[in-house]
Amino acid sequence: MVKMGVFIPIGSRGWLISTTSPETYPTFDLNKTVVQQAEHYGLDFALAMIKLRGFSGPSEYWQHNLEAFTLMAGIAAVTQKIKLYASIALLTLPPALAARMTATIDSIAPGRFGVNIVTGWQPKEYQQMGLWPGDEHFRRRYEYAGEYVQVMKDLWETGVSNLQGEYFKMDDCKLSPRPSGHIDIVAACASDAGMRFVGEHCDYNFVGAGGGINNVQNSGANAQRLLDVTAPYNREVGAYTLLMIIADRTDEMAYAKWEHYKKGTDLQAIEWQRDQSAADKNATANSTAGMMAKRAGDMLAKPETAEPTGMLKLIGSYEKVAAMLDEIAEKPGIEGIMMTFDDFIVGMEQFGQHIQPLMKSRNPDLAMKKDAA
Repeated sequence: MVKMGVFIPIGSRGWLISTTSPETYPTFDLNKTVVQQAEHYGLDFALAMIKLRGFSGPSEYWQHNLEAFTLMAGIAAVTQKIKLYASIALLTLPPALAARMTATIDSIAPGRFGVNIVTGWQPKEYQQMGLWPGDEHFRRRYEYAGEYVQVMKDLWETGVSNLQGEYFKMDDCKLSPRPSGHIDIVAACASDAGMRFVGEHCDYNFVGAGGGINNVQNSGANAQRLLDVTAPYNREVGAYTLLMIIADRTDEMAYAKWEHYKKGTDLQAIEWQRDQSAADKNATANSTAGMMAKRAGDMLAKPETAEPTGMLKLIGSYEKVAAMLDEIAEKPGIEGIMMTFDDFIVGMEQFGQHIQPLMKSRNPDLAMKKDAA
């Protein structure tokens, strides 16, 4: 059965860079409600990003943000089963402290907490705090991340780290109490270098499902690439693919919402995104920054083509969206699907009540009936 999760709205506007989309102002109550909805409907995980500075523009996209670890600590206390992932911006937090914070949340929700590694693509997030080490960080970030993760693993597994690396030199560093069990480490790496880091250090990787609307035929390409790049490491690394759902009772009603959001596409914010993502002059075309810079540049060159999100969008009736999710779930290497919604409260209810019950990839009995027919 494919795992399903939600990318919770920790930042304003969620994942739509638009003045006509739901405002989605981030609060604890909003995110608690979304995760409790997800748990009620049997979803497997929820992920909180970390974003320290938003984009300029009238949509105020990501200009208002909560902090992932403190948010998930609160949510851990009001949930019982769902897996929770919080993101670490590596340049802002020493690994020993991150390891201790992780152990603390694990004591609130034993076996239900994991960590998402964020190396950073937007320099201004760190420059504003005096934490940007310079553009050389782009080249060395996965070596830095590897040492960072090793310190955490040492502390979680043995309670002590003496790593003597290039970036971290530990001196009998101690951690107690330790977590109750294995802590899953995830990342969202798109470049080959990033995927090699995942192959060596992580349990899962969040991958893009391509762009466009209902373009499910290409949704497994990055999951397959993850399998290929990580194969030499002889470790099991699962792919969780990311997409947005805009659903309604009919295709026409769903598309009407999308067209409304497109009209408010915030070109000023997209210009900010282009400039920040283009800061890494050596970014490969398939890296997160490389893809983001190209997409933003293309839209600014032809504003009539601009749209408020570049991720794959599943738009249509409940039945249509369920069928497309089933098709994606069958792609090689995809172990899970992480969903975003245009409106998170409404979207979670639509998924739980109307879409998930139609998915054979979530309902073994339904799959057997469909196969028999």
